[in-house]
Amino acid sequence: MTGNIKEIKGKAMPMIGDDIDTDRIIPARFLRCVTFDGLGEQAFRDERFDAHGSPVVDHPMNKAEYKGAKIILSGNNFGCGSSREHAPQAIKRAGYEAVIAESFAEIFYGNSSVLGLVCITMPKAEISEFASYIEKNPDTEVIIDIEKAEIKAGDKIYKAGIKPALQKSLLDGTYDTIYELMKNKDKIEEMDKNLPPKCFN
Repeated sequence: MTGNIKEIKGKAMPMIGDDIDTDRIIPARFLRCVTFDGLGEQAFRDERFDAHGSPVVDHPMNKAEYKGAKIILSGNNFGCGSSREHAPQAIKRAGYEAVIAESFAEIFYGNSSVLGLVCITMPKAEISEFASYIEKNPDTEVIIDIEKAEIKAGDKIYKAGIKPALQKSLLDGTYDTIYELMKNKDKIEEMDKNLPPKCFN
């Protein structure tokens, strides 16, 4: 994903729980893929399906009311465990654009940020209240306003915890570091030509 991100709109899906780790998000057997294509279909695979491959009906991703949701609501230490980039890739490719949680594992947060998968923090009590509201009103359009650092849901407004550096990079579209490098290829090549010879010894 490239371009600036000023707001995210869509339904939210409560997936409340602490320490949702990267192996739960994308099981290790799917890490052998050459590209990230198709990872979205395997997100939370071992929780969404039983040993026989049948859908687990009470998993939030399998519930009709949350179909097409763009935002995940969760708990403390989301994305902990091994530092697999596949985890945020799977979430992003499953159609989610943001995760709101009490806190995030640092490496997951960093891997998500460069994808434009927005990680927002909220206090536990507010997440609980927010999740309860969404469970009762699943069709509510939730709006995450990046510039104002606010989350709107119906008549409710919450403060969105977002680090200033991430907020700035989302608003000006510089969160994707690879894209930024490719966009400035000519400048990089020009700088390379002007480097003194000793830089290569």
